[in-house]
Amino acid sequence: MTQNRRIVLKSAGVALLVLSLAALGASGAAAQGEADLVQRILPNPNPVVELHWAKLPDGRTWGSTAGVDIDPTDGHVWVYDRCGGFALAGGCAANPTVNPILKYNRHTGELMAEFGAGLFVLPHGIHVDDDGNVWVTDSQGNGEIGHQVIKFTPEGEELMRLGVAGQPGDDPEGVHLNEPCDVITWGPTGDIFVSDGHSGQNPDPPAGRTGRILKYDRDGNFIKQWGEIGFRPGQFRTPHAMEFDSQGRLFVADRGNHRIQIFDQEGELLDIYTQFSRISGLYITADDTLYAIDSESQEGNHYGWKNGVRIGPAGEDRVTAFIPPHVPEEGRTLQGLAGEGVAVDEDGTVFVAEGPASRPFAGGGLTRYSKGSN
Repeated sequence: MTQNRRIVLKSAGVALLVLSLAALGASGAAAQGEADLVQRILPNPNPVVELHWAKLPDGRTWGSTAGVDIDPTDGHVWVYDRCGGFALAGGCAANPTVNPILKYNRHTGELMAEFGAGLFVLPHGIHVDDDGNVWVTDSQGNGEIGHQVIKFTPEGEELMRLGVAGQPGDDPEGVHLNEPCDVITWGPTGDIFVSDGHSGQNPDPPAGRTGRILKYDRDGNFIKQWGEIGFRPGQFRTPHAMEFDSQGRLFVADRGNHRIQIFDQEGELLDIYTQFSRISGLYITADDTLYAIDSESQEGNHYGWKNGVRIGPAGEDRVTAFIPPHVPEEGRTLQGLAGEGVAVDEDGTVFVAEGPASRPFAGGGLTRYSKGSN
Protein backbone atom coordinates (compact mmCIF):
# COMPACT_ATOMS: atom_id res chain seq x y z
CA MET A 1 0.00 0.00 0.00
CA THR A 2 1.46 3.39 -0.96
CA GLN A 3 2.12 6.16 1.56
CA ASN A 4 -0.54 8.40 0.02
CA ARG A 5 -3.13 5.61 0.15
CA ARG A 6 -2.32 4.93 3.80
CA ILE A 7 -2.82 8.63 4.53
CA VAL A 8 -6.12 8.71 2.66
CA LEU A 9 -7.44 5.65 4.49
CA LYS A 10 -6.30 6.93 7.85
CA SER A 11 -7.83 10.34 7.16
CA ALA A 12 -11.13 8.80 6.10
CA GLY A 13 -11.32 6.64 9.21
CA VAL A 14 -10.50 9.52 11.51
CA ALA A 15 -12.98 11.74 9.70
CA LEU A 16 -15.79 9.25 10.43
CA LEU A 17 -14.78 9.25 14.09
CA VAL A 18 -14.74 13.05 14.14
CA LEU A 19 -18.19 13.22 12.60
CA SER A 20 -19.51 10.78 15.19
CA LEU A 21 -18.01 12.77 18.06
CA ALA A 22 -19.28 16.03 16.57
CA ALA A 23 -22.79 14.60 16.32
CA LEU A 24 -22.59 13.40 19.89
CA GLY A 25 -21.43 16.83 21.01
CA ALA A 26 -24.18 18.55 19.08
CA SER A 27 -26.89 16.31 20.54
CA GLY A 28 -25.55 16.98 24.00
CA ALA A 29 -25.66 20.69 23.28
CA ALA A 30 -29.43 20.60 22.98
CA ALA A 31 -29.73 19.42 26.55
CA GLN A 32 -26.73 21.11 28.16
CA GLY A 33 -26.16 24.26 26.10
CA GLU A 34 -22.73 23.11 24.93
CA ALA A 35 -21.74 22.35 21.38
CA ASP A 36 -18.45 20.46 21.55
CA LEU A 37 -17.57 17.33 23.45
CA VAL A 38 -14.01 18.50 24.12
CA GLN A 39 -15.13 21.28 26.44
CA ARG A 40 -16.76 18.79 28.79
CA ILE A 41 -14.05 16.13 28.86
CA LEU A 42 -10.68 17.90 28.49
CA PRO A 43 -8.87 20.08 31.05
CA ASN A 44 -8.27 23.80 30.55
CA PRO A 45 -4.63 24.47 31.51
CA ASN A 46 -4.95 28.27 31.23
CA PRO A 47 -8.13 29.33 33.03
CA VAL A 48 -7.24 32.98 33.72
CA VAL A 49 -8.47 35.15 30.82
CA GLU A 50 -7.39 38.76 30.23
CA LEU A 51 -9.23 40.32 27.30
CA HIS A 52 -7.77 43.46 25.70
CA TRP A 53 -4.49 42.76 27.51
CA ALA A 54 -2.12 44.98 25.50
CA LYS A 55 -2.79 48.66 24.90
CA LEU A 56 -2.02 50.49 21.66
CA PRO A 57 0.05 53.69 21.70
CA ASP A 58 -1.48 57.15 21.45
CA GLY A 59 -4.85 55.93 22.68
CA ARG A 60 -5.51 54.01 19.47
CA THR A 61 -8.27 51.42 19.27
CA TRP A 62 -7.40 47.91 18.12
CA GLY A 63 -8.68 46.93 14.74
CA SER A 64 -8.34 43.45 13.35
CA THR A 65 -5.36 41.21 14.05
CA ALA A 66 -4.68 37.58 13.22
CA GLY A 67 -0.99 37.05 13.97
CA VAL A 68 1.21 36.81 17.06
CA ASP A 69 4.62 35.27 17.77
CA ILE A 70 7.18 34.96 20.56
CA ASP A 71 10.64 36.46 20.08
CA PRO A 72 13.14 33.60 20.57
CA THR A 73 15.87 36.03 21.63
CA ASP A 74 14.10 37.52 24.67
CA GLY A 75 10.71 35.77 25.02
CA HIS A 76 8.55 38.84 24.46
CA VAL A 77 5.52 39.14 22.18
CA TRP A 78 5.26 40.45 18.60
CA VAL A 79 1.86 41.17 17.08
CA TYR A 80 0.35 43.48 14.49
CA ASP A 81 -2.71 45.69 14.39
CA ARG A 82 -4.37 46.46 11.08
CA CYS A 83 -4.02 50.17 11.85
CA GLY A 84 -7.35 50.46 13.63
CA GLY A 85 -9.27 48.99 10.72
CA PHE A 86 -9.99 45.61 9.19
CA ALA A 87 -10.30 44.14 5.72
CA LEU A 88 -13.60 45.74 4.73
CA ALA A 89 -12.47 49.13 6.04
CA GLY A 90 -9.26 49.19 4.02
CA GLY A 91 -6.91 48.00 6.76
CA CYS A 92 -3.57 49.78 6.92
CA ALA A 93 -3.99 51.20 3.42
CA ALA A 94 -6.62 53.51 4.89
CA ASN A 95 -4.29 54.59 7.73
CA PRO A 96 -0.79 54.82 6.20
CA THR A 97 0.78 56.84 9.02
CA VAL A 98 0.05 54.21 11.69
CA ASN A 99 2.67 51.63 12.70
CA PRO A 100 1.08 48.17 12.49
CA ILE A 101 3.92 46.00 13.87
CA LEU A 102 4.19 46.02 17.66
CA LYS A 103 6.26 44.35 20.39
CA TYR A 104 5.08 43.97 24.00
CA ASN A 105 6.69 42.89 27.24
CA ARG A 106 5.13 39.49 27.93
CA HIS A 107 4.83 40.18 31.66
CA THR A 108 3.69 43.80 31.85
CA GLY A 109 2.16 44.53 28.45
CA GLU A 110 4.52 47.50 28.03
CA LEU A 111 5.05 48.54 24.40
CA MET A 112 8.67 47.88 23.42
CA ALA A 113 8.77 48.62 19.67
CA GLU A 114 6.57 49.74 16.75
CA PHE A 115 7.19 50.20 13.02
CA GLY A 116 5.91 49.45 9.50
CA ALA A 117 3.77 52.50 8.66
CA GLY A 118 2.80 52.84 5.01
CA LEU A 119 4.09 49.42 3.94
CA PHE A 120 1.00 47.18 4.21
CA VAL A 121 -2.57 46.85 3.06
CA LEU A 122 -3.58 44.00 5.37
CA PRO A 123 -0.87 42.37 7.54
CA HIS A 124 -1.64 38.69 8.03
CA GLY A 125 1.13 36.30 9.06
CA ILE A 126 3.95 37.19 11.46
CA HIS A 127 7.09 35.20 12.27
CA VAL A 128 10.19 35.99 14.33
CA ASP A 129 13.28 34.07 13.25
CA ASP A 130 16.13 32.80 15.42
CA ASP A 131 18.01 36.10 15.04
CA GLY A 132 15.02 38.17 16.13
CA ASN A 133 14.18 39.42 12.64
CA VAL A 134 10.46 40.00 12.06
CA TRP A 135 8.71 38.65 8.94
CA VAL A 136 5.19 39.83 8.00
CA THR A 137 2.95 38.84 5.08
CA ASP A 138 0.53 41.23 3.38
CA SER A 139 -2.50 39.25 2.26
CA GLN A 140 -4.12 41.93 0.10
CA GLY A 141 -2.97 44.52 -2.42
CA ASN A 142 -4.06 47.81 -3.94
CA GLY A 143 -1.93 47.96 -7.07
CA GLU A 144 0.90 49.78 -5.30
CA ILE A 145 1.60 47.72 -2.18
CA GLY A 146 0.58 44.30 -0.89
CA HIS A 147 0.82 40.63 -1.88
CA GLN A 148 4.31 40.48 -0.37
CA VAL A 149 6.40 39.16 2.48
CA ILE A 150 8.62 41.76 4.17
CA LYS A 151 11.53 40.96 6.52
CA PHE A 152 12.63 43.54 9.14
CA THR A 153 15.33 43.85 11.75
CA PRO A 154 14.00 44.02 15.33
CA GLU A 155 14.31 47.80 15.02
CA GLY A 156 12.21 47.98 11.85
CA GLU A 157 14.87 48.27 9.14
CA GLU A 158 13.69 46.54 5.98
CA LEU A 159 15.91 43.63 4.90
CA MET A 160 14.07 41.65 2.21
CA ARG A 161 10.89 41.40 0.16
CA LEU A 162 9.32 38.44 -1.57
CA GLY A 163 6.63 38.99 -4.21
CA VAL A 164 5.92 41.99 -6.44
CA ALA A 165 4.45 45.04 -4.71
CA GLY A 166 0.70 45.29 -5.31
CA GLN A 167 0.69 42.65 -8.06
CA PRO A 168 -0.82 39.19 -7.37
CA GLY A 169 0.19 36.22 -9.48
CA ASP A 170 0.48 32.45 -9.55
CA ASP A 171 3.57 31.94 -11.71
CA PRO A 172 5.51 28.69 -11.12
CA GLU A 173 8.79 30.54 -10.53
CA GLY A 174 7.62 32.09 -7.25
CA VAL A 175 8.12 35.66 -8.44
CA HIS A 176 4.57 36.76 -7.59
CA LEU A 177 2.55 35.91 -4.52
CA ASN A 178 -1.25 35.88 -4.30
CA GLU A 179 -2.73 36.62 -0.88
CA PRO A 180 0.15 35.18 1.19
CA CYS A 181 -1.18 33.93 4.52
CA ASP A 182 1.93 33.08 6.54
CA VAL A 183 5.72 32.87 6.47
CA ILE A 184 8.18 30.81 8.50
CA THR A 185 11.92 30.06 8.38
CA TRP A 186 13.75 26.87 9.31
CA GLY A 187 16.58 27.94 11.62
CA PRO A 188 19.36 25.48 10.70
CA THR A 189 19.27 26.41 7.00
CA GLY A 190 17.44 29.74 6.94
CA ASP A 191 15.12 28.41 4.22
CA ILE A 192 11.92 30.45 3.88
CA PHE A 193 8.45 28.96 3.48
CA VAL A 194 5.38 30.98 2.44
CA SER A 195 1.78 29.71 2.49
CA ASP A 196 -0.12 31.40 -0.31
CA GLY A 197 -3.82 31.67 -1.14
CA HIS A 198 -6.17 33.16 1.43
CA SER A 199 -9.26 32.96 -0.81
CA GLY A 200 -8.91 29.23 -1.44
CA GLN A 201 -11.54 28.28 1.14
CA ASN A 202 -14.22 30.25 -0.69
CA PRO A 203 -16.88 28.02 -2.29
CA ASP A 204 -15.95 29.32 -5.75
CA PRO A 205 -12.47 30.90 -5.65
CA PRO A 206 -11.87 33.50 -8.34
CA ALA A 207 -9.68 32.55 -11.28
CA GLY A 208 -5.97 32.67 -10.54
CA ARG A 209 -6.31 32.10 -6.81
CA THR A 210 -3.79 29.76 -5.24
CA GLY A 211 -3.43 27.15 -2.52
CA ARG A 212 0.26 26.40 -2.27
CA ILE A 213 3.47 26.41 -0.26
CA LEU A 214 6.52 28.18 -1.73
CA LYS A 215 10.10 27.52 -0.61
CA TYR A 216 13.01 29.97 -0.95
CA ASP A 217 16.60 29.85 0.31
CA ARG A 218 17.79 32.20 3.05
CA ASP A 219 18.61 34.88 0.45
CA GLY A 220 15.15 34.76 -1.11
CA ASN A 221 16.06 32.67 -4.15
CA PHE A 222 13.11 30.50 -5.24
CA ILE A 223 13.56 26.75 -4.80
CA LYS A 224 10.20 25.08 -5.36
CA GLN A 225 6.46 25.12 -4.66
CA TRP A 226 3.74 22.54 -4.10
CA GLY A 227 -0.03 22.37 -3.68
CA GLU A 228 -3.17 23.68 -5.34
CA ILE A 229 -6.74 24.46 -4.31
CA GLY A 230 -8.67 21.29 -3.50
CA PHE A 231 -9.80 18.72 -0.95
CA ARG A 232 -7.38 15.87 -1.59
CA PRO A 233 -4.20 15.12 0.36
CA GLY A 234 -1.57 17.70 -0.52
CA GLN A 235 -4.16 20.21 -1.72
CA PHE A 236 -5.34 23.22 0.28
CA ARG A 237 -8.36 25.38 0.90
CA THR A 238 -6.53 28.32 2.52
CA PRO A 239 -3.18 27.28 4.02
CA HIS A 240 -3.70 29.78 6.81
CA ALA A 241 -0.74 29.16 9.13
CA MET A 242 2.49 27.15 9.42
CA GLU A 243 4.76 25.83 12.15
CA PHE A 244 7.80 23.54 12.45
CA ASP A 245 8.21 20.84 15.07
CA SER A 246 11.63 19.91 16.48
CA GLN A 247 12.18 17.39 13.68
CA GLY A 248 11.76 20.04 11.01
CA ARG A 249 8.38 18.77 9.84
CA LEU A 250 6.22 21.55 8.40
CA PHE A 251 2.69 21.74 9.87
CA VAL A 252 0.17 23.59 7.68
CA ALA A 253 -3.25 24.72 8.94
CA ASP A 254 -5.44 23.76 5.98
CA ARG A 255 -8.33 25.78 7.37
CA GLY A 256 -11.02 25.29 4.74
CA ASN A 257 -10.51 21.52 4.88
CA HIS A 258 -10.65 21.36 8.72
CA ARG A 259 -7.26 19.68 9.03
CA ILE A 260 -3.53 20.00 9.58
CA GLN A 261 -1.31 18.65 6.83
CA ILE A 262 2.28 17.74 7.72
CA PHE A 263 5.10 17.79 5.14
CA ASP A 264 8.81 17.31 4.97
CA GLN A 265 10.73 20.31 3.68
CA GLU A 266 10.67 19.02 0.12
CA GLY A 267 6.88 18.93 0.05
CA GLU A 268 6.28 15.22 0.65
CA LEU A 269 3.07 14.67 2.61
CA LEU A 270 3.78 12.81 5.86
CA ASP A 271 0.51 12.88 7.78
CA ILE A 272 -2.91 14.51 8.15
CA TYR A 273 -4.48 15.49 11.49
CA THR A 274 -8.23 16.02 11.78
CA GLN A 275 -8.80 16.25 15.54
CA PHE A 276 -7.80 19.93 15.88
CA SER A 277 -10.88 21.39 14.11
CA ARG A 278 -10.96 24.33 11.67
CA ILE A 279 -7.55 25.83 12.37
CA SER A 280 -6.56 29.46 11.87
CA GLY A 281 -3.29 29.49 13.84
CA LEU A 282 -0.58 27.09 15.00
CA TYR A 283 2.20 27.16 17.58
CA ILE A 284 4.55 24.34 18.59
CA THR A 285 6.63 24.71 21.75
CA ALA A 286 10.19 23.49 22.30
CA ASP A 287 8.89 20.25 23.84
CA ASP A 288 6.73 19.59 20.76
CA THR A 289 3.39 20.53 22.26
CA LEU A 290 1.01 21.62 19.52
CA TYR A 291 -1.41 24.52 20.03
CA ALA A 292 -4.06 24.95 17.31
CA ILE A 293 -6.63 27.74 17.47
CA ASP A 294 -10.07 27.60 15.85
CA SER A 295 -11.58 31.02 15.19
CA GLU A 296 -14.10 30.16 12.50
CA SER A 297 -16.20 27.12 13.39
CA GLN A 298 -19.87 28.02 13.42
CA GLU A 299 -23.23 26.55 12.56
CA GLY A 300 -22.82 27.06 8.82
CA ASN A 301 -19.36 25.60 8.27
CA HIS A 302 -18.40 23.24 11.11
CA TYR A 303 -21.44 22.56 13.24
CA GLY A 304 -20.85 21.09 16.68
CA TRP A 305 -17.21 22.17 16.92
CA LYS A 306 -16.41 24.92 19.38
CA ASN A 307 -13.90 27.68 18.78
CA GLY A 308 -10.90 27.75 21.08
CA VAL A 309 -7.37 26.40 21.48
CA ARG A 310 -6.83 22.64 21.15
CA ILE A 311 -3.62 21.28 22.63
CA GLY A 312 -1.88 17.97 22.05
CA PRO A 313 1.42 16.26 21.25
CA ALA A 314 2.80 17.31 17.87
CA GLY A 315 3.62 13.69 17.08
CA GLU A 316 -0.01 12.51 17.32
CA ASP A 317 -3.44 13.42 16.04
CA ARG A 318 -4.73 13.65 19.60
CA VAL A 319 -6.14 16.53 21.64
CA THR A 320 -5.29 16.40 25.35
CA ALA A 321 -6.37 19.85 26.57
CA PHE A 322 -8.69 22.66 25.48
CA ILE A 323 -8.81 26.38 26.21
CA PRO A 324 -12.46 27.29 25.61
CA PRO A 325 -13.57 30.46 23.84
CA HIS A 326 -14.94 33.47 25.60
CA VAL A 327 -18.70 33.59 25.08
CA PRO A 328 -20.17 37.06 24.50
CA GLU A 329 -23.59 38.38 25.36
CA GLU A 330 -24.29 38.89 21.67
CA GLY A 331 -23.04 37.33 18.47
CA ARG A 332 -22.02 33.70 17.90
CA THR A 333 -22.79 32.10 21.23
CA LEU A 334 -23.02 28.43 20.26
CA GLN A 335 -19.40 27.98 19.24
CA GLY A 336 -18.05 30.94 21.23
CA LEU A 337 -15.30 33.32 20.12
CA ALA A 338 -11.56 32.94 19.79
CA GLY A 339 -8.87 34.71 17.81
CA GLU A 340 -6.90 33.59 14.76
CA GLY A 341 -3.29 33.74 15.95
CA VAL A 342 -1.77 31.88 18.89
CA ALA A 343 1.64 31.90 20.59
CA VAL A 344 2.95 30.46 23.86
CA ASP A 345 5.79 31.77 26.02
CA GLU A 346 8.21 29.72 28.12
CA ASP A 347 5.89 29.89 31.16
CA GLY A 348 3.02 28.35 29.22
CA THR A 349 1.11 31.63 28.97
CA VAL A 350 -0.99 31.64 25.79
CA PHE A 351 -1.37 34.81 23.73
CA VAL A 352 -4.22 35.03 21.20
CA ALA A 353 -4.63 37.59 18.39
CA GLU A 354 -8.26 38.73 18.37
CA GLY A 355 -10.38 40.97 16.20
CA PRO A 356 -11.93 42.99 14.81
CA ALA A 357 -12.88 45.40 17.55
CA SER A 358 -15.50 46.99 15.28
CA ARG A 359 -17.70 44.08 16.38
CA PRO A 360 -17.81 44.49 20.17
CA PHE A 361 -18.59 40.83 20.76
CA ALA A 362 -15.41 39.77 18.93
CA GLY A 363 -12.95 41.35 21.32
CA GLY A 364 -9.90 42.91 19.75
CA GLY A 365 -6.15 43.02 20.21
CA LEU A 366 -4.31 40.52 22.38
CA THR A 367 -6.00 38.16 24.82
CA ARG A 368 -3.79 36.48 27.42
CA TYR A 369 -4.64 33.09 28.92
CA SER A 370 -2.49 32.26 31.93
CA LYS A 371 -2.22 29.51 34.51
CA GLY A 372 -2.90 32.01 37.28
CA SER A 373 0.67 32.19 38.59
CA ASN A 374 1.78 35.33 36.77
